[in-house]
Amino acid sequence: MRKVFTLFIAAVMLFCACTAKDDLEESTQETMQAPSWQTIYDLGVRYLSEGNYEEAILAFEAAIEIDPKQPKIYDRLATAYELAGDDEAALRTLLDGAAATGCRALAARAEEKHSVPIVAVAAGWSHTVGLRANGTVVAVGDNENGQCDVSNWTDIVAVAAGIHHTVGLKADGTVIAVGENEDGQCDVSGWRDIVAVAAEGFYTVGLKADGTVVAVGSNYYGQCEVSDWRDIVAASAGGYHAVGLKADGTVVAVGTMQFGRCDVGGWRDIVAVAAGGSHTVGLRADGTVVAVGYNVDGQCDAFGWTDIVAVAAGGFHTVGLRADGTVVTVGANEEGQCDVSGWRDVVVVAAGGYHTVGLKADGTVVAVGDNEYGQCDVSGWRGIVAVAAGDDHTADLKTDGIAMAGTPNTIAAGTFHTVGLKADGTVVAVGWNDDGQCDVSDWRDIVAVAAGVRFTVGLRADGTVAALGLNWYDQCDVSGWRDIVAVAAGGSHTVGLRADGTVAAVGSNVVGQCDVSGWRGIVAVAAGDAHTVGLKADGTVAAVGDNWDGRCNVSGWRDIVAVAAGDHHTVGLKADGTVVAVGDNEYGQCDVSGWRDIVAVAAGTYHTVGLRADGTVVAVGNNYYAECDVSDWTDIVAVAAGDLHTVGLKADGTVVAVGWNDDGQCDVSEWANIRIPTDR
Repeated sequence: MRKVFTLFIAAVMLFCACTAKDDLEESTQETMQAPSWQTIYDLGVRYLSEGNYEEAILAFEAAIEIDPKQPKIYDRLATAYELAGDDEAALRTLLDGAAATGCRALAARAEEKHSVPIVAVAAGWSHTVGLRANGTVVAVGDNENGQCDVSNWTDIVAVAAGIHHTVGLKADGTVIAVGENEDGQCDVSGWRDIVAVAAEGFYTVGLKADGTVVAVGSNYYGQCEVSDWRDIVAASAGGYHAVGLKADGTVVAVGTMQFGRCDVGGWRDIVAVAAGGSHTVGLRADGTVVAVGYNVDGQCDAFGWTDIVAVAAGGFHTVGLRADGTVVTVGANEEGQCDVSGWRDVVVVAAGGYHTVGLKADGTVVAVGDNEYGQCDVSGWRGIVAVAAGDDHTADLKTDGIAMAGTPNTIAAGTFHTVGLKADGTVVAVGWNDDGQCDVSDWRDIVAVAAGVRFTVGLRADGTVAALGLNWYDQCDVSGWRDIVAVAAGGSHTVGLRADGTVAAVGSNVVGQCDVSGWRGIVAVAAGDAHTVGLKADGTVAAVGDNWDGRCNVSGWRDIVAVAAGDHHTVGLKADGTVVAVGDNEYGQCDVSGWRDIVAVAAGTYHTVGLRADGTVVAVGNNYYAECDVSDWTDIVAVAAGDLHTVGLKADGTVVAVGWNDDGQCDVSEWANIRIPTDR
């Protein structure tokens, strides 16, 4: 692949040389170098938008070789690495970029990436699995059977790990699995309505929403005979036995009876269960612990434990998490798997064959025990929300800018697509459609539209909402919304303003961008990549979410009448027609202090757009793709800003657009009868 790409670079350089021959003496250097990195960068952006991450990485790396002083190349290269599942390379790229260019935004992004917390852990026999806050997964350790090949998983809400396989529960209740499948332990593609998963040995167990249980894989000892279980609220898989906790606090178990590991019939008041290699552990409501089964190594000697809030069972050891965040263990310790006496601030524990994993309150992970396969190499993990011991979209936002009750959006610009609301309530869309974000031809009775990274949102006249496109983080799960008067679409989340001034939000909430349930008196909303902005009736502004670059520092704003949210910045339109902006200003996107007579604002990834009262438009910020070339626009009544393009609605219902158009997002010249905003 590198040879192919090298040939491409050579072809680009040859083209540049040919175009420069008429003015060789004056501009050969400029033509041969400056356009080269930009052209190759553009190709990388295209590859990234198409999901060709390896090709994108090659392109961005080549662009850096030509000009290592361009911050945006490092930014996109880091994104490509993230989407390819290589977080370490992404972090390294950001750090290298910050050092090479002096760009504070890259340094801040690196710091942000390095500090995102882990929230849960689990351990398998010789590998460890971690679930990140963004629904992606990391794994270290033995990978002989591909059990660690989880870098492309997304939308995961729980993980489990067997001896040689890994299981992931998706947000939609389906399940995926990788690794050894000789006994069919990975045959879970048909499962639906699953709310929890467990894996051990050579089989997998799934708990359904209705309290029943399914299981696949090795059934030599009857460990998969769970079809008649009812009222189950938790399940655990041991070496050759499965355990189920019932709603009434009793426990059931199937599989081999050897060593008495299934002798749980007399247990009462149990709130959690864990199945180990040959033993079973139960946590009582009073914080004490019971255990049965193989006990040669003392793994069942937990009868004196108190104040326990969680338990885990390994191959030959048992782990207990105390309410104060300390950890206790009993059982085999030949590999140091019980050396946890110094652990503090732990919130989740997991036990593998011969190792123990702990998730700390600060989101970091600790591990002790056998590390032959690197299963304890978790010191660099960040952003984990769950871990399994067994045995990581970053997307560039582009929002629609402003979603305001009374001035509904009739045009919207997403990352690489554009949406228009017609006068008859139907919707048109052009641009990138890999995720179906442009499939709006059957929408009816729409009164406002919003466009996110790879999804589109429509507000109906009856106050309900439609959404389609990418739904990795449930950002399109808006079917239950009612009484909505405005919508906004962010990087991976959707925001709805209710008629009573409260706000609803769904989707990614990694940095709290959906924490709007307490908002009151809101009259307009805007959504950025990872933050949400609300305009209050009194002209003040609220904001939640990512704030590493100050994009949420709006508490001092007054007399605001409209808001817009970009990737890393926030814009406010004041009642006197002036504009304020906070956040990342690497490309001058916040340099709006001199604007006057503005009646509407929109914010792109790295640019800001303002509509003047006379129908002309101003723009500041990144202009690599001419997204700010709007000085000749006239008779404009509404504006929208996408990732790298800008859209304007004219008074006659036609639309103009400038900027990046490789996906056809600017092909709006034939649009007509686009609805004019009512209160502009």
